[in-house]
Amino acid sequence: MYWATMQVLKKMVSDGSTDDIRGEAKGVLMMMETFDFVFMLHVMHRILGITDMLCRNLQEKTLDILNAIDSIATTKVLLLKLRNESFDHLLMCVNSICIEYEIETPDMNVWYNEGTGRSCQQKSLVTVEHHYHFDMFNSVIDYQLEELNYRFNDDALEIHKLSCALQPNDQFKLFDVDQICILARKFYPADFSDQEMHYLRCQLEHYEIDVLHHKCFQNLSSTSELLEILIRTNKSHHYNLVERLIRLILTLPVSTASTERAFSAMKHIKTDLRNKMEEEFLTDTMIIHIEREFAQNTDIDEVIDEFDSLKQRRAQLK
Repeated sequence: MYWATMQVLKKMVSDGSTDDIRGEAKGVLMMMETFDFVFMLHVMHRILGITDMLCRNLQEKTLDILNAIDSIATTKVLLLKLRNESFDHLLMCVNSICIEYEIETPDMNVWYNEGTGRSCQQKSLVTVEHHYHFDMFNSVIDYQLEELNYRFNDDALEIHKLSCALQPNDQFKLFDVDQICILARKFYPADFSDQEMHYLRCQLEHYEIDVLHHKCFQNLSSTSELLEILIRTNKSHHYNLVERLIRLILTLPVSTASTERAFSAMKHIKTDLRNKMEEEFLTDTMIIHIEREFAQNTDIDEVIDEFDSLKQRRAQLK
């Protein structure tokens, strides 16, 4: 879209309806016709191309944790490969684009001058190639890797990986007593005493024979469903330590997709005409908006009847 964007901007410069539009379009056009812009355009295109799959996976409503962990690992590997091996090829692509659009390319072997080029403004003597390679290309990728390592550190990945041992998917195929005990001992030492850790292993051994082969626990798809059936069948009393660990696992935030959807919904709910909504009413309205797939199956008449039965109201509801 680079060529098409340039043509639109040139059209705006010549035929813009006001001086402000023509001036702004000219400024953007001048910026786009620089080597720095084309270089960073290619850098971000490569980086976003690598991270796009991970972003899409993390925003899915139903997220497979093991696949998400694998996706994070492959994203880090690809970013490192881009950092270590792809600068020369990227620079070649940028130069070809600059030649095609007659954009001036700098000499990579001369000293790089910061600011106006005065000696007092130069922090170090580096070449132009060094500046683009290390100060721009490597710095951007390092920032991406730093953010990935911060958001998905080793402890966070390990706790999610270990928690998969309790998931009921595919008839509990990932169930592993040792992994579950490691999870409780390493990440929840304050929630289980030494004696309870011993009883937890005993309960898991019974749980493996009883629950995993019980007809009520077949074809479950999530840990929350597993907890619900445990409570419904009163097996939560027999496996109270397992139930406690499941509840702790359910508090783990897998992704920020739900939070992002909430902020997106807020712009549609709390508008300029509805800017005095109280917090409780705003929260209830946003839940209905976000979970509208479930709200569509709600019988409005039943809601009105229940609301009317709570107390006497001045308005006639039915």
